[in-house]
Amino acid sequence: MVARILRTQLFCVIFCFQIVSPEVIAQGSFEEKNKTEKDSTLWVIKAGDVIPPVTLALAGLVAQGRISRHFQREVHSKYPNFHSKADEFLPYAPGVISLGLASAGVKGKHKLGDQVILALLSNIIAQGVTQSLKRVIKYPRPDQSDYYSFPSGHTTTAFANATILHEEYGQRSVLYSIGGYGTATAVSGLRILNNKHWLADVLMGAGVGIGATKALYISYPWLQQTVRRMKH
Repeated sequence: MVARILRTQLFCVIFCFQIVSPEVIAQGSFEEKNKTEKDSTLWVIKAGDVIPPVTLALAGLVAQGRISRHFQREVHSKYPNFHSKADEFLPYAPGVISLGLASAGVKGKHKLGDQVILALLSNIIAQGVTQSLKRVIKYPRPDQSDYYSFPSGHTTTAFANATILHEEYGQRSVLYSIGGYGTATAVSGLRILNNKHWLADVLMGAGVGIGATKALYISYPWLQQTVRRMKH
């Protein structure tokens, strides 16, 4: 059942991006598209920037409470002794891969320096939102270790970094997007299996991670322009 839920979550994310953003799989005109986007109007918002994070966040709100408790009981009854530390380092993997590709000279949407800035800012913003919600809501974890369960911080980080990889290299190959979001989905599954988070926590965390990163990528051209004006 866990695998089915996680496959469904990954499919929904990838499906939304492919349906509302067909350019994800366009590879032949990557260089030309990059030039066109640089010259395009600031604050361009597409359906693919909004639908996935909003859908996941709403799903997290719907799953909060009875649905999450029922799901957690089933998972814990089937895997009572499960324990893994992979969810401690996997959240950063997609971001590291993106920066590694840029360092190796593989052309992405932005140069290495800009990618570093985007990675830092997106993670800071995403965690700022998540940690603020944790301290306001104070929802207990499944293992009762504390009251900072909702949303999942590890999942937020994983999906923020997966979105960076998707934004930078998803236009080169959809495999980058699948790999990034597949890793992030695995992180959310491990948080549930480790009895650290409810289903609602990871769904909301995914929504926050994607939403914060998308918002930064949308606003980044304006930020660059503003910085240039300040220098002059």
